[in-house]
Amino acid sequence: MSEKLVIDLHKVREQETLKIRCSYKHHPENKGFDALLEKISFALICRKCEAAPCVKACPREALEKVPIEGSDESVLKRANMRCTGCGTCAIACPFGTIYTELIPFVSSVCDVCRGRLAPGEKPLCVQTSDGSIEYKEVTLEGDFVEVFDDIVVNVPAGTLWQPLLGEIGTS
Repeated sequence: MSEKLVIDLHKVREQETLKIRCSYKHHPENKGFDALLEKISFALICRKCEAAPCVKACPREALEKVPIEGSDESVLKRANMRCTGCGTCAIACPFGTIYTELIPFVSSVCDVCRGRLAPGEKPLCVQTSDGSIEYKEVTLEGDFVEVFDDIVVNVPAGTLWQPLLGEIGTS
């Protein structure tokens, strides 16, 4: 079993100001972690329809279902330069779970600091997170949901994870 990034969404939410830093070279400051939270939020609310009416409805072909490596599932991605924010995908979604602000852009990725850590060193987001993010071996049972290969989210039983839309600039 390998170590994974374990994020407690409720602890992250409770932090008044996120002082979590990220060392991802393409997203200095906190941008890498913000992008990761966006992807996690969407991965937890998207129903991953087989037919994907949102993809078919997009007039700019900005949405794509991308297979998750090592899984028979796929995740919805938005092409950075094609999306105009028209909202057609949101209208086409039969579950009402698409908010154009939440669909992650293709360009943002968390690599869990792979190749940049010294032996025993933890990713920068773990070091600066006040305990809301850990890097450890975890058994996927109970409250733990694996949203990406190396990223696990702790969603306590009985709670429905819904992103706080007001927090990310939507109404």
